[in-house]
Amino acid sequence: MHKNFLAALAAICLTLTTLPVTAQDIDGVIEHPMIKRYPGQVIAWQHIENYQPYKVAVGPVTGYRAIGDWIETEGRVTRTFYKYEGEDRTYSEVYKNYLDALTAEGFEMLGSGMSADRKGTAIGSRQWMEVTFRENPATKPGAVGTMFSGTSSSGGAGAIVARKERAEDTAYVVVYVEQHSKNYIGTLIDIVEVAAAETGLVVVDAEAMGSDIDEYGRVVLGGIVFDFDKATLKAESKAALDAIAEYLNSNPAKNFYVVGHTDSKGGFAYNSKLSADRARTVTDTLKQDYGIAPDRLEAHGVGPLVPTFSNNSDAGREKNRRVELVER
Repeated sequence: MHKNFLAALAAICLTLTTLPVTAQDIDGVIEHPMIKRYPGQVIAWQHIENYQPYKVAVGPVTGYRAIGDWIETEGRVTRTFYKYEGEDRTYSEVYKNYLDALTAEGFEMLGSGMSADRKGTAIGSRQWMEVTFRENPATKPGAVGTMFSGTSSSGGAGAIVARKERAEDTAYVVVYVEQHSKNYIGTLIDIVEVAAAETGLVVVDAEAMGSDIDEYGRVVLGGIVFDFDKATLKAESKAALDAIAEYLNSNPAKNFYVVGHTDSKGGFAYNSKLSADRARTVTDTLKQDYGIAPDRLEAHGVGPLVPTFSNNSDAGREKNRRVELVER
């Protein structure tokens, strides 16, 4: 009986030592909440910089180590490299999962694509990835080196370039996926959170106004600033008013509603009146100081009825307090 017990114990020990060990994230990493990882991936490398430049490639390779179309930005950069080890998935499945997830979350797609060989030049090809990595090198060593260096046995690759306007800032997301080997898929996700500009410093210009009105039928009048809880324009609003008048004078056949908006703090009746008063102030200033014909502008206030972001944060409430020009 003693021998049988020892034999059983040995069998259990052998079984335990041959069971696969579940891979885990490396120590000290914090996954960014913006994107949920593909099932089965583990974080093998991460580097976060609170503020640094980043070049977002939004065009194909146009020459030797050259891409002609970039968005040059800067902000908090979070770079996270994931490994998937196993032969039951392909890079195209991982790529499609991230593409669908970003689309479902309302990201604007700036570019995407896959390539099964090294000859392509479009977004997502290996040549394209090599150029983007040269412009945005990994300054911290680690497992991400397999993606930056590539291998002769590597399979296909893909990339997704997306952007999302949030209440607090603009965020760019670049997802790089490669079939590094038969049982190894690497995914690098770069997230760039661009710091929001100070209130009142970003002023709408006539050209941008025309572009937004042509596409959306309305434009937020950036740079219009009021005294706190009042309908009195601050002096720094003049640059924005100059630009609005320039656009109106260049488009004499167009007529508009000037619409005031508030956040949701305070009573509805109060906010409705405040938004209407602010819209009227802008309208009257354009008519009286800039000579815009009275019948071209009609002021209205909608209070908190049409938020662009959640009112649960200071940044969201700030975005919701605005004046818009709406074509009529």
